[in-house]
Amino acid sequence: MTLLDFLAPCGTSHDTFGDPFCRARRAHFMTRLAALIILGLSTAMAAAQTAAPRAARTAPPDTVGEFANFGQWQGASEFIDQVAARDGFGKPELQAWLKQAQYVDSAVQLMKPAPPGRPKNWTAYRLRFVEPVRINAGVTFWNENAEALARAEARFGVPAEIIVGIIGVETVYGRNTGNFRVMDAITTLAFAYPNTPNREARMAYFRKELENTLLFAREANIDPFSLTGSYAGAIGWPQFMPGSIRQFAIDFDGDGRVDLRNSPVDAIGSVANFLVQHGWRSGDPIVFPTSAGAGSVPALPGAASTWQGFIGQGLEATYTTEDLRTGGVIPAVPLPADLRYGLIDLQNGGGPTEYWIATNNFYAITQYNRSYFYAMSVVDLGRAVRVARGRQ
Repeated sequence: MTLLDFLAPCGTSHDTFGDPFCRARRAHFMTRLAALIILGLSTAMAAAQTAAPRAARTAPPDTVGEFANFGQWQGASEFIDQVAARDGFGKPELQAWLKQAQYVDSAVQLMKPAPPGRPKNWTAYRLRFVEPVRINAGVTFWNENAEALARAEARFGVPAEIIVGIIGVETVYGRNTGNFRVMDAITTLAFAYPNTPNREARMAYFRKELENTLLFAREANIDPFSLTGSYAGAIGWPQFMPGSIRQFAIDFDGDGRVDLRNSPVDAIGSVANFLVQHGWRSGDPIVFPTSAGAGSVPALPGAASTWQGFIGQGLEATYTTEDLRTGGVIPAVPLPADLRYGLIDLQNGGGPTEYWIATNNFYAITQYNRSYFYAMSVVDLGRAVRVARGRQ
């Protein structure tokens, strides 16, 4: 783990349940911090004296797996048979890959839900992502990629600040793309997902992503074990899962290949394409405050409780302006009458909940990560970077 890992949020933004484990991971490495500092200083001194080439960076210990021979695990034979039949892989080839994949316990631990009783806190969550390091890095990223961002906005209708916000929240503009071998992480979760109520569905998802990893590697003519990413197997600047790479990633820099690991321009175009494919509509607004801002939604006489039924209705805008009005939801500004809306709640622990009125463009962002907190942090970070860039 690097010093940045201690200072920045652990994992990636896909870690929606990760806060308790962030503490555990830091505690695990604090005992080694002094030794690492001493070792680092001595190594640096030796390197300066000898002018030797710098050694290749190795993966942090919590990303390194152990031998498991997944080919012998329950469900492996069925997986091999199905993938061989669907995709033309040889069974010995698939068996060899599963044998080579390693079990990564930290990936399993990071997938476990947070202990019950811990309230959500939007303010604390926001501070993790809308902060000076990301804002300053976002300004640099925007300046360096202004042409590509403008081209993506013109082609897809996705504002540059939203693309900037997503890549900033995901990886701090390529600084934290993950050190897990994707084959290890995804194979582990495909066959050893933690014991949760949705375990079978999640294992089925990761088995499909394991198949997509192999297909993507074959299509890109790369070794599947050369891919690194998050503990969930997300890859590159925008943290696309292998299936999303195959379905939504595009060659936006014109070099004839899709490369989300090394091309920020491909990442920009791919994020924009992903959002459009998930319902983004050019020119539509994203989110509006209620007239209360933070606090309870004001209710009209005789409608004091009906607005609460708008909460938790999925990731789609379904209500008209009249629905909101009769339910007691009062926007702070007039809403376009031809759009549909949803009501989102941003809980603040023991403090007042913030309520916002969202359009389908907001919900398109939640398809990237199914979290209101995530989508709002993308909006806020993008806006903060735009404002900071305008001050230059």
